[in-house]
Amino acid sequence: MMLTAHLSYFLALWTAGQALSGSLLTKDAGPRPLELTEVFKLFQIKYNRSYSNAAEYARRLDIFAHNLAQAQRLQEEDLGTAEFGETPFSDLTEEEFGQLYGHQRVPERIPNIVKKAGSEKWGEPMPSTCDWRKAASIISSIKDQKNCNCCWAIAAADNIEALWRIKHRQSVEVSVQELLDCDRCGNGCHGGFVWDAYMTVLNNSGLASEKDYPFLGHHNPNGCLAKKYKKVAWIQDFIMLSSNEQVIAGYLATHGPITVTINKKLLQGYRKGVIKATHTTCDPQHVDHSVLLVGFGKGKEKKGIRSGTLLSQARKPRRSVPYWILKNSWGAEWGEKGYFRLYRGNNSCGIAKYPFTARVDHPGKKQPISCPP
Repeated sequence: MMLTAHLSYFLALWTAGQALSGSLLTKDAGPRPLELTEVFKLFQIKYNRSYSNAAEYARRLDIFAHNLAQAQRLQEEDLGTAEFGETPFSDLTEEEFGQLYGHQRVPERIPNIVKKAGSEKWGEPMPSTCDWRKAASIISSIKDQKNCNCCWAIAAADNIEALWRIKHRQSVEVSVQELLDCDRCGNGCHGGFVWDAYMTVLNNSGLASEKDYPFLGHHNPNGCLAKKYKKVAWIQDFIMLSSNEQVIAGYLATHGPITVTINKKLLQGYRKGVIKATHTTCDPQHVDHSVLLVGFGKGKEKKGIRSGTLLSQARKPRRSVPYWILKNSWGAEWGEKGYFRLYRGNNSCGIAKYPFTARVDHPGKKQPISCPP
C-alpha cells in the first residue's frame, strides 16, 4: 500500500529521531525510537480502539501520524508552557473532533433573554491566585460527554453544582440528562448554549439529581422526565459578565466558578501546561466549546523563550505566565486530569467573549473572598 503524504512526512520525522512518544530499549544499542505502528498499537491498547477493517486501520494510522506531526508543530510554536502530543483524540480528524466534542458555533448576537451584569467593585483586594478545586467538596468530579455534544449542558451543571455547594453548603450532583431531554430548543446531543441550559432549569423549577436521572450520552427515547423526580437544586436567574478579564477574575474569586465558551482548536492535542495562543492560532471570535472556569494563577514561561524567540537564559530571566484554570468534560484521562490552563490577559481562544453564570441566591448579597489560593 502506498503511503500518504501525511504518513510519509511523519515517518521521515520519526527516522530522523524526532519521535513524539517514548522509546524501546534494545540490549546492545540502548534506546531506539519506537516505530510508528508500535506507538499506534500502544495508543489502541490505552484507549481501547479497534477498527472495522484494514483500510480503516490504515486511514486511522495516517490520521494519527498527521496529528502527532501537528502536535510537534504546535509544541514548537507555543509561547507558554503547553505540551502537545498523543491524546484520546489522536485518531480523529479535526472535522470529526469538532462534530463529537464541541457544539454549534455561538451566534454573534445573544438572545434578549440574557441579563448582563453591571460592573462590580470588590470590597476586598483580589487575590493573586484562586483555585476552587482546593476548597473541600466544591468542584464535582470530571464528567465525560462521550459522543454527545453536550459540553454546554455539562458546563452549566458544573456551575450550578459548585455555586450550590458554596452558597448552601450542600453537596449536590445535578442531572445533565434532564438538560438534554428537556432542552427548550430540542437540540440535546446535537449541541446547544449555556443559556439554553439555564432557561431549562428555570422552566423546570430546578434539576433532579444525577442519581435519579442519570446521564445516557444520548437523547432519552421517553422524552423529558423532569416532572418524575424531586428537584435537588435550582437557580434564581443567570447573568452574562463583563468581557474584562480582571472583572471575570474578581467575580470568580468572590462568587465561585463560572462558565466560559472558547475556541477548542488547540485542545485536541493538548497534554498539559499553559496554552499561550495568538489570535492567529486560536481565533477568539470563533468559540465552540463550553467549560467551567474554576481558578487562576501564575507560572513560569519556558526556559529561553520570550515572545517566540529563543534567548539566553543567563541574559533574560523567565517571566511569570498568568493563566486560567478550566474544567473540561472529556474525562479525567485528557489534559491535566481533566483540566487545562489558558494564558490570562489577552482573551486567549475567546475566553472572555461569553462568561456566564447562574445565581443560586438573591442578588445583592455580599460575601468575602473565599477562594483558596
